[in-house]
Amino acid sequence: MKFTNLLKVVAVLAMALNLQAKTIKDGVLTVATEGTYAPFTFYNDKNELVGYDVDIARAVAQKLNLKVEFLTAPWDAMLAAFDAGKADVVFNQVSITDERKKKYAFSVPYTVTFGAIITRKDNNDIKSFADLKGKKDADSATSNWAKVAVKYGAELVVTDSYAKSMELLISRRVDAVVRDNIVFYDFIKERPNAPVKIAASLDEKDYTAAAVKKNNAELAEQISNALNELSKDGKLEAISKSYFGKDVSK
Repeated sequence: MKFTNLLKVVAVLAMALNLQAKTIKDGVLTVATEGTYAPFTFYNDKNELVGYDVDIARAVAQKLNLKVEFLTAPWDAMLAAFDAGKADVVFNQVSITDERKKKYAFSVPYTVTFGAIITRKDNNDIKSFADLKGKKDADSATSNWAKVAVKYGAELVVTDSYAKSMELLISRRVDAVVRDNIVFYDFIKERPNAPVKIAASLDEKDYTAAAVKKNNAELAEQISNALNELSKDGKLEAISKSYFGKDVSK
């Protein structure tokens, strides 16, 4: 009898996890995401929505005792749909910025990134961002990372993709590629024998989190609690390592 009562208490507590989580549909967490941004959110060859952010969203919904549904669209359209109230939360590598805080409430971060200089393994000339002066950096003309490299005195060699930038680096046609660490980890996971390394990194970190409506701080708190639990039980680390080979969740 006591065991039965205990089960009832556990069931009530499980249901209570989402009592304050205001969602569009009862019992459902509707997640907005692009679906075209690998390895974070994309459709695999079986047309299944997968990715680092997608897997975390599913795990969070499970912790909250909610079913999960996804709304996928390109970035601008996806945010517009979210703003129009068609989704409860965005899981799509949304960086926490002062400007976005004016509009959205954020969960605790689930990704930590930093700017990195990628060089060939045999390059010992570049050990800091100051060493970029006079060196060739490959990137697209409008990339924010290209602006960082140029700020430190690098000469920009324009490419139209990260893949092409890395090929120029491997073939010694440029000295460096400046990007965030996660992009590098993804590249190395796909090409573990590539002769490249992170030669230097910026101290400043960038944090990405789940974004919810400003008037639904309760949901942000519930998601934060779920993320903290997922971190403690090692689930976030496991998801991260499955995509990047490293833990980028903290």
